[in-house]
Amino acid sequence: MKQRDLVDLLMLAALWGASFLFIRVAVGPFGPFPLMLMRTSIGALVLLPFLLRGRRLAELRENAGRIALIGLVNSALPFVLYGYAMTRLSAGYSSILNATVPFWSALVAFAWIGERMSRLRVIGLVVGFAGVLVLVRGHLGFGDEGLGLPILAVLGATLSYGIGSVATKKHLSHIDSMTGAGGSLVFAAAWLLPFAVLAWPASTPGASAWLSALLLGVFCTGFAYVVFFRLIERIGSVGAVTVTFLVPAFAMLWGALLLDEAVTARMIAGAAIILVGTSLTTGLLGERTARIATNHVRGAKKP
Repeated sequence: MKQRDLVDLLMLAALWGASFLFIRVAVGPFGPFPLMLMRTSIGALVLLPFLLRGRRLAELRENAGRIALIGLVNSALPFVLYGYAMTRLSAGYSSILNATVPFWSALVAFAWIGERMSRLRVIGLVVGFAGVLVLVRGHLGFGDEGLGLPILAVLGATLSYGIGSVATKKHLSHIDSMTGAGGSLVFAAAWLLPFAVLAWPASTPGASAWLSALLLGVFCTGFAYVVFFRLIERIGSVGAVTVTFLVPAFAMLWGALLLDEAVTARMIAGAAIILVGTSLTTGLLGERTARIATNHVRGAKKP
């Protein structure tokens, strides 16, 4: 990997890690629907110059229906679910659960388009979901003090991302990736608009909430998409997905430094196991490492 690719990878991880921080700050004053309307709208405006290049606008018109559905399942729905969840969950905790996206993508691809589920992928799924159990154990209550609903909301968001990634591969692989990314944000904003209008806060949010919403839309959504697709072009999708390993670290760092959030031993252990599972599911680790990881998980399950 070249130095500029490493810089882009670290910058992208820092931006996506910061997105959890900005959501945490702004979702209380704004609410999930208004905040995510601003996120998608601002992100779409950042990508608008790219959409106006070449045939992208024509591609957007020709594939509007499919892109609109992708915008729903890959942006609007998961963004709102994250917004709801992060009224209760910390930035670091949410970012760790976010690393389960490749697991859902593998399962959806297997069930929907018959993509082969290799032994390595199965081991990765087992390892990854074992990490989820380590992370959420003791927190799945549904009473006033329980975090069951927020945790399920995050897992629902990651499942939605998984469905969106497979749907994109199945229905939009023939169009430019920037057309799909920018167009999905445009339609996501349209999906969210009526709900955001109804849920708009009665009192005006403070400056920190507005600044967080602006930074979330400009840098963590629009600009981050540009960096992500630039990485895919240069180092491929498998290389670009390594950002998954860095995002929780940055999210926990920002949360600890700026919001005084706790980073617990259970969070670190859960993150480590989930990320091993992610690396196996995405094929970043080989068969030999898979056997070692399986032995570690078996040992972790012992009381």
